[in-house]
Amino acid sequence: MSNSQVLLLIAAFLALTIGSFVWYVATWDAREQQETSFLFLKILPPEAPASATKARS
Repeated sequence: MSNSQVLLLIAAFLALTIGSFVWYVATWDAREQQETSFLFLKILPPEAPASATKARS
């Protein structure tokens, strides 16, 4: 491959990457997204009790 072909491949990759990001931002709708603050509370396990976190002597 010549240098110009490599540069064209790199430019094509960058154009696709930037274009897909612009498309994602342009079509994103915040009303369709689930709130993450409540989602994390359901996924994360409960905290350990205080007796389990004390250092043993």
